[in-house]
Amino acid sequence: MNSETNNNGFAVIDKQAGWTSHDVVAKARGIFGTKKVGHSGTLDPPATGVLVLGIGKGTRLLRFLTDLRKEYVATMVLGAETDTLDAEGKVTSTSDIRPTYEMLQEVTSSFVGVIKQVPPMVSAVKVDGKRLYEHARQGREIERKPREVVVHKLSITETSESNIFSLNIECGSGTYVRSLVSDIAQAVGSVAHVGTLRRTAVGSFNESHAKSIDHATMIGLTEGLKDYEMIEVSDKLSDRIKVGSVIRTEELSPVNIEGPWAIVDKQQNLLAMYEKFKSGMVKPAVVVPQEN
Repeated sequence: MNSETNNNGFAVIDKQAGWTSHDVVAKARGIFGTKKVGHSGTLDPPATGVLVLGIGKGTRLLRFLTDLRKEYVATMVLGAETDTLDAEGKVTSTSDIRPTYEMLQEVTSSFVGVIKQVPPMVSAVKVDGKRLYEHARQGREIERKPREVVVHKLSITETSESNIFSLNIECGSGTYVRSLVSDIAQAVGSVAHVGTLRRTAVGSFNESHAKSIDHATMIGLTEGLKDYEMIEVSDKLSDRIKVGSVIRTEELSPVNIEGPWAIVDKQQNLLAMYEKFKSGMVKPAVVVPQEN
């Protein structure tokens, strides 16, 4: 057993529709008795699914969860595009073109790999010091530059409705599913919006790990970072890790030479996250303060 305390760790939540990610954070602050709660990646109010929270010291480590692959299930509703690219928005354009399942299957392959996306106006990307959704609320359309994102896997299946298709998506951080759905529709000469959206996984945390906010439980810091290589260090090296020393890569002997790495002591307490530095050296990305 490690000595990580009950107020430091992560919670895997199954967010319900209608809640903002901040609503979940606010509720969790009351449940866990601390103001130090954050989340690893926004889910819009209509979306449901896996939302990982950091609690206490876990908040300092959230960026490592944000960087993990995400998995989604979304429905593509063909024939109407909205100003938010989802079912909550106002219809801005329509199309009578109804691409076949085979046509959609054919184009989806071109959206796998490194692709470029224009962030939607309702996103949290900052332009001129304001988030795009703040500009949108003021009725301003801002020019946005395309951003590179990675789609690892993408598949499409038919539903009982001829104009609705289901998408299974595995993607990297920063991918906008709404933009992806819109771009796929445009590629076959039509328009579309997202009908429903559910995040089914963040890294290795999936729906089976997620609980409703009312039944939230905490997992330890070490377990929360299980997607990263865990390296156990000696007591002597542990003392250097705790003070954030830059060390030689060979002292860690990592299997994955790219990092980052989760460094733990013999009791499996998380000491730090380390990352590549200059040639042959690694440095701390985050040092986790230890209990006295």
